[in-house]
Amino acid sequence: MNPKSFIKGRGAQHNVPNRFFELSHEQRNDFLEYCAKEGEEADKNKTLYLPVFPKTIVNKVTSPDVGMGYSMNMYQGCEHGCVYCYARNSHEYWGYSAGLDFERRILVKKDAPKLLEVLLKKKSWQAYPIVMSGNTDCYQPAEKQFKITRECLKMFLKYKHPVGIITKNALILRDLDVLKELAKDNLVAVNISITSLSEDTRRILEPRTASIKKRLETVKVLSENGIPVNVMLAPIIPSINSHEILPLSKAADQAGALSIAHTIVRLNGAIGEIFTEWIKKALPDRADKVIHQIENCHGGTLNDSRYGTRMRGEGQIAKQINDLIKLARQKYFKDKEMPRLNTQLHEAYKDGQLRLF
Repeated sequence: MNPKSFIKGRGAQHNVPNRFFELSHEQRNDFLEYCAKEGEEADKNKTLYLPVFPKTIVNKVTSPDVGMGYSMNMYQGCEHGCVYCYARNSHEYWGYSAGLDFERRILVKKDAPKLLEVLLKKKSWQAYPIVMSGNTDCYQPAEKQFKITRECLKMFLKYKHPVGIITKNALILRDLDVLKELAKDNLVAVNISITSLSEDTRRILEPRTASIKKRLETVKVLSENGIPVNVMLAPIIPSINSHEILPLSKAADQAGALSIAHTIVRLNGAIGEIFTEWIKKALPDRADKVIHQIENCHGGTLNDSRYGTRMRGEGQIAKQINDLIKLARQKYFKDKEMPRLNTQLHEAYKDGQLRLF
């Protein structure tokens, strides 16, 4: 790795052009000029939090292979900086780059708890698990300051509504008190993402995430407090973490997880360019090998959007990965399973308190 050319603490190494805005370069220049006028250092690798005000916060998920019906995201963009993140592409819809902008320009939805309450009180709403972090991590560093996720959890508790969480940050333990109350009525399930047992790999692949040790401790603490945990081995990247499937699964089992899930990395849209530049800087000795093996999993391309194959891949390398996952489940999770969340209580609590019939 060339330390002079590598931006430490970030995944993406530059801003790729925005596919939807021909004037994105000019917009970027306007922003830099604004910073200069305000006396800010615009190019110092700092994160900027920008408030946005959407009309709704819960989205219906139509993709058949995602495994969730509804999702909500308190933040757009993510400071964790995971170089492979599929959510990067969504930043372009807001007029930003999927590269460094995704990590440095975080859009904050402060009204999320109020918008959630409006939905949960609707007579027409039928309880169904809503997953926080369907796109970006609800416990990314911004949450420590804004506490939007915590307020949304309180709303789910108030209305006795089931909620799922996906995160790779130990900050979730801050909200253990609310999570324990939700768990009493089987209203919460947590998915912790752990992609490697190597800190060296974690630091370059997911630069601003919690350490592996902290994540495994998080799984342990949640499990010991009756909160069901699934560990996401996602994504599996050939020749980077594919050899760790069994050790990762064993560590997840020992920490108390009830199940594992996985995806094989796919580099859609701008992510292909971002990942390719990153790996040539971060792991130049194996860059070509990794890129070719990813292509082998997706019919010769980095970009795979086909339902049914995009998450699991195809070809010999993908088969080896998927077979290892099956072996891991048989070896470590044979008699375990995640519970189905309770959707029966919400109707009686639509006013925020138990209705008397």
